[in-house]
Amino acid sequence: MENNFRVILAKQRKTVADVHEATGLSKYTLTNFFYERTKNPELLTMLKISDYLGVGLDELIGIEKAR
Repeated sequence: MENNFRVILAKQRKTVADVHEATGLSKYTLTNFFYERTKNPELLTMLKISDYLGVGLDELIGIEKAR
C-alpha cells in the first residue's frame, strides 16, 4: 500500500526505531509499512503511527481531501 510514512519520518528526522519505541508496534510491521510492502495494514496500526507522528490518517496514507 502506498503511503507517506517514509517522507513524514524524514521531515521529522525520526526513524522506524523511534516509532517502535513510542508505539510498541513491531519493527517488522513498521519496516514493511515503510517500504510499502503491506497490502492491507491494520487500521489500529495506522492510527498509532499517525498519532505518534502528529499527522492525520489521510496525510499518512496520502489521501488528499476533496474541496
